[in-house]
Amino acid sequence: MPGARKAVDLFAGPGGWDIGAMRLGLHVTGIERDHAACETRRAAGLGTVEGDVRDHGPADFPDATDLIGSPPCQPFSVGGKGRGRKALDTVLHLAQMLASRQNIALALKGFDDERTGLVLEPLRWALEAIDSGRPYRTILLEQVPTVLPVWEAFAAILRAEGYSATAGRLHAEEYGVPQTRIRAFLIATLEGEARLPQPTHERYRRGAQMQGTFGLQPWISMADAIGWGMTHRPALTVAVGTAAGGPDPSCVGGSGARATLYGERDAGRWITCTRIVDAAELPAYRGGRRDTIRVTPHDAALLQTFPAGHPFQGSVTKRYEQIGNAVPCLLAEHVIATAHGMPITRPEIQAA
Repeated sequence: MPGARKAVDLFAGPGGWDIGAMRLGLHVTGIERDHAACETRRAAGLGTVEGDVRDHGPADFPDATDLIGSPPCQPFSVGGKGRGRKALDTVLHLAQMLASRQNIALALKGFDDERTGLVLEPLRWALEAIDSGRPYRTILLEQVPTVLPVWEAFAAILRAEGYSATAGRLHAEEYGVPQTRIRAFLIATLEGEARLPQPTHERYRRGAQMQGTFGLQPWISMADAIGWGMTHRPALTVAVGTAAGGPDPSCVGGSGARATLYGERDAGRWITCTRIVDAAELPAYRGGRRDTIRVTPHDAALLQTFPAGHPFQGSVTKRYEQIGNAVPCLLAEHVIATAHGMPITRPEIQAA
């Protein structure tokens, strides 16, 4: 990739997109308002602007050739209160208003959760860049699956502006990520035909054995990735919240997910964690249960395919939040490589 390619990453978090981009030679500057996430980014040497995406625009990053974004997922998440899901029709209407270059500032104030309207920010950026005569060469967006109708609407809008664009759901384990995470992606490009990346690994199916068929590699188990845990399936989606709004200490998706972990352990499809774990990394045990399964921030980061030792900053709670909110680095790398017509030549991440 030419050295001149530079991207701006909206809602950049601790660097999930950016680690993937850096592996491909793309320079990224991320905008993030969470201080702990910004500290993580700085410690990792990632370009960082600490602030609100709404206070910036393409004119502030005149050298940026590409746009990346992962708006906050909480309003749209199945595990959240669902305000964003209820407001999807309004979001789609506002997207059309933006496409016709109408001001939507007043309408945005009508959302119960201000984060709902943030999903429209990447479209604002894209249209402002087009109107300035410096359109982004590629636009890559990610969110929870319930946002796919928004990405499909954005794709139609961007096609009308001259882009090739597509949107769809990707299963993280099909790209070498050791967890069953599903996310909705938008890929738009001015350089050829937009397409989603082709899987490199098999999709996980309950009860199926790892085989590696039809030219695909076997999916990667939780135990393969972090050295302990489930041997016959990937980890469950690394979660960021509970019904109470805080990070799930198991960091693998709530009570149903914990039941799955216990079931796999009790069935013998399990490797016990034998390494010494720093107690400061783990939340307090609940109810006096000393056998409670707890995934540390270190383990959760590896399940998200962050490089070992990625310097997450802040409290344990803030580290869990950053990890759970991030795009898996390896999945991001596949999406970026496909959008830029590049192969991934380095070995896949398979173990800690």
